[in-house]
Amino acid sequence: MRKPLIAYIVSAAVLVTAVGLGVSIGSVHVPISTLWNQGADTTATNILWKIRMPRVILAGLVGASLAIAGAAFQGLLKNPLADPYTLGVSSGASVGAVMTLFFGISIPVLGLYTLPVFSMAGAAITMFLVLSFAKLVDRGLNMETIILTGIIFGSFLGSVLSLMIALTGEELRQIIGWLLGSVSMRGWNYIHMILPFTIIGSFLLWMNRRELNAMLFGEDRAKHLGVDVKRRKLVILIGGSILTGAAVSVSGTIGFVGLVVPHMTRLLWGADHRHLLTLSFMNGATLLIICDLIARTIISPTELPVGVITAFIGAPVFAFIFYRQRKGGAA
Repeated sequence: MRKPLIAYIVSAAVLVTAVGLGVSIGSVHVPISTLWNQGADTTATNILWKIRMPRVILAGLVGASLAIAGAAFQGLLKNPLADPYTLGVSSGASVGAVMTLFFGISIPVLGLYTLPVFSMAGAAITMFLVLSFAKLVDRGLNMETIILTGIIFGSFLGSVLSLMIALTGEELRQIIGWLLGSVSMRGWNYIHMILPFTIIGSFLLWMNRRELNAMLFGEDRAKHLGVDVKRRKLVILIGGSILTGAAVSVSGTIGFVGLVVPHMTRLLWGADHRHLLTLSFMNGATLLIICDLIARTIISPTELPVGVITAFIGAPVFAFIFYRQRKGGAA
């Protein structure tokens, strides 16, 4: 237990450091002591609690959701390319959001929540269609069938997105900005929107941590160990899709977090899902908080979409990991 304990301590320390840097660094420096100083400057307090803190927490929740979902999908599918986007769920969420912007949909009862609700509805519908079609093709829901089905639906929904963007006029900048991914100016309302789904999705995956370990040895071996493979696969897929849909609904499309973080966590601390899921959750939060900090400070006062930063960092790292694994397999 010594190595897992060290892993948790290191990951927690890095996460706390990232939060501290995220809330204090920016165009206006806010001392970290403002968090507990009752007599702090009013302006600094407002910046901290109304702008920085909700942004940092939202970035952490989005990064954590994508990372733990990625770890679960990679373990379930036994595929290094698997991540929350493999099933096309993020494409479905993006279509729901872009349709809201494209048609100018605004439901008075929902108000600010119109965009996230439609985005999550798109994710849920896509998940249902992918699983239904995969079951129609293969009642056993083999992983290869699910992956191919996700690619098919993701490609189709990508073409729908391209069509709407091509037909868009004045809303083009807003749509493109959303698709690039951002946690800027979201506020506490968006945290209230994602938090319940992050808790539910993460709990579903964490409850299946031992089953994920068993499935690493193959479905037949897992069945011999007493795992209800079909049921567990559905629960894990649903949990990961809840997390992905919730993340995309509040932040747009942010790639590579679900790919890179589980790989790096597995490389550093091992592949035991009893610890990998929780550590990926923590490290995913850390990565996106740091990426968002870079996005809003690297060319300050202009802000970059955080999705651009994750792509710049994630693509080379993932390429290196993929190259190393392929060379290792060839050897």
